[in-house]
Amino acid sequence: MTVHPPLPDGGRRVAIRGKDVGTAYNLLDVLEFLRAAGLPEADTAVDDPELIDWHGAGPDSWGPDGPEPAS
Repeated sequence: MTVHPPLPDGGRRVAIRGKDVGTAYNLLDVLEFLRAAGLPEADTAVDDPELIDWHGAGPDSWGPDGPEPAS
């Protein structure tokens, strides 16, 4: 999976095996894309570079200004 750099709207484009699958707005969205691709959540480590290639920023950054806002 590739998670592209944050977009101006705060989301990040996501691709699996080179195919665009949508936009994630938080880590839960990333986990849902992985689940839909057939990977059980229990096997998911968002910081595993063999599983997710984070471009432009890591898993804590969801907007152009930095980390994901607290909810």
